[in-house]
Amino acid sequence: MFSITDHQLMMRALRLAERGLFITTPNPRVGCVIAREGQILGEGHTQPAGSDHAEVQALKHCQAQGNSAAGATAYVTLEPCSHFGRTPPCADALLKAGVARVVAAMRDPNPLVAGQGLARLAEAGIAVEVGLLEHEARELNIGFVARMERGRPWLRVKLAASLDGKTALMNGVSQWITGPAARRDVHALRARSCAMLTGIGTVFADDPRLTVREVETTRQPLRVVVDSALRISPTAKILHDGDTTVIYASASEDKVQAVRATGAQVLALPSLSGRVDLPMLIDALGKLGMNEVTVEAGSQLNGALLQAGLVDELVLYLAPVLLGDKALGLFNLPELTSMAGRRELTIVDQRMVGQDLRLTARFKGQPR
Repeated sequence: MFSITDHQLMMRALRLAERGLFITTPNPRVGCVIAREGQILGEGHTQPAGSDHAEVQALKHCQAQGNSAAGATAYVTLEPCSHFGRTPPCADALLKAGVARVVAAMRDPNPLVAGQGLARLAEAGIAVEVGLLEHEARELNIGFVARMERGRPWLRVKLAASLDGKTALMNGVSQWITGPAARRDVHALRARSCAMLTGIGTVFADDPRLTVREVETTRQPLRVVVDSALRISPTAKILHDGDTTVIYASASEDKVQAVRATGAQVLALPSLSGRVDLPMLIDALGKLGMNEVTVEAGSQLNGALLQAGLVDELVLYLAPVLLGDKALGLFNLPELTSMAGRRELTIVDQRMVGQDLRLTARFKGQPR
């Protein structure tokens, strides 16, 4: 049974973990608090890949404060790792420091850990407890969990629409439906994403950069363009100022070389239909260590991803405006002839962002 103090200190660890929201990929966002009798001795959160994990940061903080972790409790939002990766095992660091108890919010879904870190601590005589605020911990690392458990990232589709469900005028003009606060919020979504995914139609219509500019970050997401016939212009903004990969199905060698000359990566992933194989693309992003992928695209790619069963979450910004019946919609999907074919979602979050309403929805059966 966890005490009120346990809950308070794990909440503190979760808040620390949130500080890694933009920086830890491909590693999970983890926070750690080391305390004795409710008094915090040291705390930390995971640093960029290759640097300290949360537990090591917290132990270093203890030392800097002149505190000993011996006999203390470590509150960690994810099971301490037990393997050598870019850094040594955190379980060993806690053992060496002499902590008496470890409380973990959740087990690590990484097959290289998967309970082994907690088992190592328990075998050494340390009291181990797991499951405190597990839902909150999973939500913080929903992309990492998805990649570990199913081999592909969490795919989030960001949408901005009028109250009548329109994303752009018939002539393609879409800037700006939502207000400045919503646009800043979208940049925070980009900052937490490992990759941004768009289609050639959006590149033609908006010439976006898909970089993070409205919030402070030290890392830019990978930008991925789905372009079956490799029609993208070498002057497109998305090919510059960052890492970009263009995915195509069939193209001449001249087109391939022209895109490569911009510094972008080019990858052929054709399907039997002659278009880009979207499931293969999402699997490939998982193999590259992408935890969260955010889609900013038009109705064609949005609809294709939905039809392929690849979408996990919708983030919809609804602006208090009307664009009319002839304006463009959210998804290009086949016509339904029965309500039995409707796609049901659960709204997991709703809030005002400036003058706009932000809805976060997941398909039935997805984590809430």
